[in-house]
Amino acid sequence: MNLSGSICALATPFASGGDSLDLEAFARLIDYQLDAGTRALVVAGSTGEGAALETDEFTALLSFAVERVARRVPVIAGTGLQSTRKTIAQTRLAAELGADAALVVTPAYVRPTQEGLHRHFAEVAAHGGLPVILYNVPSRSACDLLPSTVARLVDTAGIVGIKEAVPDATRMSELLALRGEGFVVLSGDDPTCVRAIGAGAAGVISVAANVAPHAMQQICEAAARGDAATASSLDVRLHALYDLLGAEPNPIPVKWCLQALGLGDAQPRLPLVALSAAHHERARRILVDLGLVDAARAAG
Repeated sequence: MNLSGSICALATPFASGGDSLDLEAFARLIDYQLDAGTRALVVAGSTGEGAALETDEFTALLSFAVERVARRVPVIAGTGLQSTRKTIAQTRLAAELGADAALVVTPAYVRPTQEGLHRHFAEVAAHGGLPVILYNVPSRSACDLLPSTVARLVDTAGIVGIKEAVPDATRMSELLALRGEGFVVLSGDDPTCVRAIGAGAAGVISVAANVAPHAMQQICEAAARGDAATASSLDVRLHALYDLLGAEPNPIPVKWCLQALGLGDAQPRLPLVALSAAHHERARRILVDLGLVDAARAAG
């Protein structure tokens, strides 16, 4: 399994009103990614509103993605929940459904100690039945997986990498020192991914790739081959998009953009609400300036 380049953290399209999955739109979104060269897909992660999915919806969504992708790229399931037992059960379910790996976020709200985090991830790797990618995003989980704890986990059987969403160069440098043949470091922050990949990260698990998959893969390829000038030039073009996608909590802005591209409804599930009207004109202008509307509709 090759975990590198642009890996899209897929949004989950819902039918109007959010009552049910929109698998037709999900199919278009998956095809849009594959046509653009995205290297792997994350299903039911935080961008995919995994916490808002019922078990039968998680099953339907992941099963659909596995069948649609047909092993062309890895399918990574978001399986991290607030307890270790529930996370293991969700990871086992993902394994049964054909996922290639599990993206396991630090348990939100419960705020375990570093020892608790070490034991949590070790247990999931031992009993979940899938390769585990650690996911550290303290801005959302109120829990920070420190590099010293990651260092204790890198040689644990079944743990294959980390998605690090702390946009700090020193933090990324500490994690990159832990890389090995069986452990990769992935950026989890679009605005700083060029810097991270240039320093040695294998790629990025990206929100922006939902909207601009081809550009994100081009950026990753240029940064990985050491072409800093090209990577920076491509990245600068997306700065307005990055800013927009952070204007309100993820995935609110990205779902509005996907609706504009014909790839699903803009409405997330409560307690999230649709993008404020104050951002609509700016969002529309950014998509047009990047040429994304025509590209997405052509792919669909």
